[in-house]
Amino acid sequence: MNHPAEGLPDKARRKRDAFRKVVKSLKKRPPSGLDAWFEEAHDRAFQKLDCLECANCCSTTSPMFFEKDIERLAAHLRMKPGAFIEKYLFLDTDGIYALKQTPCPFLGADRYCGVYEYRPKACREFPHTRHRKMIQKLDLAITNSSICPAVFHILEALEQSWKTSVQNKI
Repeated sequence: MNHPAEGLPDKARRKRDAFRKVVKSLKKRPPSGLDAWFEEAHDRAFQKLDCLECANCCSTTSPMFFEKDIERLAAHLRMKPGAFIEKYLFLDTDGIYALKQTPCPFLGADRYCGVYEYRPKACREFPHTRHRKMIQKLDLAITNSSICPAVFHILEALEQSWKTSVQNKI
């Protein structure tokens, strides 16, 4: 069986301009039902995709770590926050803490998260497709479409829905 994210970066790169066109149009005239549409599309995508078959997010990227995330994880691991930072994190060019390595050191061979209950906020919210004011997250969705197969499928559905709505107005 193929990995769910196999070839995803290339597919997302090929679709990036089309996704940007849709996002640009939506930002000009945000539809009132966009948040509800995303929530339904998110649910549909995750009915078909099991994160444990993929874990591409944990394998290829690092979440942002905020102070509360560091404190929570350090306490769980019975470490001082400074020791946790020293062992696992670095400050990126934007002054945000991120993991020193990928895949995530807490990702098990079975693709389960070893610190799931204590994971960072960014992990809890990923792939960021179930937010209020999704209009503000659309650029992030384009970025995440190269990481998460579900986001890629959501944006493909959004593109199709947008094309259909544009054609119905003609």
